[in-house]
Amino acid sequence: MKKHGRFALFLATSFLAVALGFFLVEPPLAGALIKRGGGWLMFLTFGAFLWALGQVWRRSPGHWCRDRREWAALSSIPAGWVILVAHEPFGFKIIMDEIMLLGTSMSLHFDKLVRVPLRGHDLQGAFVIVDGFVDKRPDFFPFLLSLVHDVTGYRPENAFALNAALAFVLLVLVYALGRTTAGRWPAVAAVLLFSGLPLLAQNATGGGFDLLNLVMIALTLWLAQRFVVTREPPELSALCLATVLLAQTRYESAFYVVPCAALILWAWWRERRLVFSWAAAFAPLLLLPVPWHMSGFSQNGGAWELGSQPNRTGPVALAYVADNLRHAFAFFFDPTGAQPNSMLFSALGVAAGAGLVVRLGRRRGAREIAADPPVVARAVFLWALIAQFAFLMVYFWGQFDDPVIARLSLPTHLLFLLALWWVIPATRTGRKIWMGIAGLAVVQLWCASIPAMAAHAYTLQNVQSREVAWRREFIAQRPGRNFLVIDPFSIVWLVHQVSSTTPAQALRQPEAIAFHLRSRSFANVFVFQRFEIDPATGRAHVRPEFDLGEIFALEPVEERRLQPYSVSRISRVIAVRLPGQSLP
Repeated sequence: MKKHGRFALFLATSFLAVALGFFLVEPPLAGALIKRGGGWLMFLTFGAFLWALGQVWRRSPGHWCRDRREWAALSSIPAGWVILVAHEPFGFKIIMDEIMLLGTSMSLHFDKLVRVPLRGHDLQGAFVIVDGFVDKRPDFFPFLLSLVHDVTGYRPENAFALNAALAFVLLVLVYALGRTTAGRWPAVAAVLLFSGLPLLAQNATGGGFDLLNLVMIALTLWLAQRFVVTREPPELSALCLATVLLAQTRYESAFYVVPCAALILWAWWRERRLVFSWAAAFAPLLLLPVPWHMSGFSQNGGAWELGSQPNRTGPVALAYVADNLRHAFAFFFDPTGAQPNSMLFSALGVAAGAGLVVRLGRRRGAREIAADPPVVARAVFLWALIAQFAFLMVYFWGQFDDPVIARLSLPTHLLFLLALWWVIPATRTGRKIWMGIAGLAVVQLWCASIPAMAAHAYTLQNVQSREVAWRREFIAQRPGRNFLVIDPFSIVWLVHQVSSTTPAQALRQPEAIAFHLRSRSFANVFVFQRFEIDPATGRAHVRPEFDLGEIFALEPVEERRLQPYSVSRISRVIAVRLPGQSLP
C-alpha cells in the first residue's frame, strides 16, 4: 500500500478510535474490554515497539565508544546506579498505588486478565484469585512486571528488581541525551545530578510506576530527536509506539500524545513529503485503553480521591496554584534532609529556567530553534514538561513536599536538565562550566545525598509504608501462609498469596469466620488493626475501618507504635459470637 493509502488508513483508524474511545463504548463495556483484552493489546504494542526500537538501533551511528575517555565517562553510569540502589531499603513506598500495580501484574501473570485481586484463597496449596476489578491506573507498568513474573516466577519483590533495572536504563538514557545534545561532560554531569537525587533512589527501590514514566519520557525524546533528523519510517514507528506506551504509563502522560503528534506534523511540513508506516497507521487504535480508563474517572466520583484533601472543592482549580508553588519551593529547597531533594539540582534548574526565558525572549531565539531539527524536538518536549508542571500546580493534590506526592516532581527534574543543556553553550567555556557542575555534583553526592539516602527520613514519614513493611515481615515469619487475615487493606495480603478479607465482609458473614475456626481450615485467623491514642487520657480507640465490634474475641499477637499517637496491632481471633450465642 502506498504512503497516501496508509495515511487514509490512519485517518480511518483515528476516526474509529475516537468513536470507540469516547462515544460508542459505555464504561461497563470499556472495563470488560480492558479486563479481557488489555493484556493482549499491550503485548502486541510492546512487541511491535521492541521490533521498531531494534530497527532504529541498527540504523544508529556507533561512534561514541571508540576511546578511553568515553569509557571513563560511561563508568559514571554503573557508579551512580550502585549509589541509587545501595542505601535506600527495598520496599513498597507509595501505598496503595504500588500494591494495586502489583495486584494487576499478579492477575496478568496467573490469568492474563487486567484486574486487581479482590478475593483470593489458598486451595490445597495453590493460591487462586476468585474476584477482582479493573483499576484506574494505566497498564504498562503492571504488564512489564507480569513479564518479569512470567520469566522468573511470581514474587512481589520482582517490582523492586524491575525498578532497579529501570534506574540503570534511565541513567543510560540521560547520558545518551546529554551526549547527543551537548557533549561528554554535560552527559557525565547529568548522570551525577540524577545519581545524587534521593527521590530517584526512593523510586529505584520501590514498586511504583513513576520511574518507568520518566524512562519513557526520556526514551520518547531520544526517538523524537532521531525521527526529526532521519524522517524515515522506522524512526516514525518507534516514536509512535513509544508515545502509545508513554500514554499508558501514568495518568497525565497521555498529554504527550499531542506534542509528539505536533512534532511529526512539523517534520512532514519541513520535509514537504509524507513519511508513514504501519505502526503510525494503527497507533490510534492502540491508544484505546487511555480513554477507556479515563471513563472510569467520570463514573467513579471517588477516583480523584478528593476525600484525602477535605478542603478541596474540585480536582483542578487556579486557586491551588499559590499554595502548590509554596509546597514546591519547600520541596526543592529543603536543606534538612527531610525531603528527597537535591538542592544543587534544584538551584541549577531554576537558574537555567530563568536563563532560558531570557534567551528565548530574544528575537533570534525562534530562528535558532527552527534551524536545527533536534533542537525543535527538545523545545517541544521542554514545553510539554512545562505544561505538565503547570498542570500539577493547578491539581488539588500537587504539593511536592507531601511524602506521597514528591514522586510527581521527577519529570520536573528532567525539565531542569533540558534547560541546563539549552542555556550552557557547547563551547570551550561551556565545557569548563560543565566540568565544574560535575565536580559540584560529586561534592553534593558525598556530603548531602548519600547521608539523606542512608537516613531515608522522607520514607519513614509514610506510616502506611511502614505498616506494609511490617505485614511483609509477618508473612516472612510464616512461610507456610496457612492463615487468614482480616484487614481493610486486604489487597496487601492477597498480592503475597495470603488469604484475606475485610472487616466489613467479616462483619457481614461472621458465621464464615466461625466455620473456619471450628473446622480449622486455617492454622490461625489474624486481624490487623490501627488504634489512635487520645493524648489527654492515653486511651486507645480503634479506627472505624478496622473495628470488628463485639462479635470477635481477639488475642494480641504483635504491636508496634509507628508514630506518637498511633498503635498498630496484629491479633488472633479466638472466638466468634454468633446470634444467640455468647463468647466463652
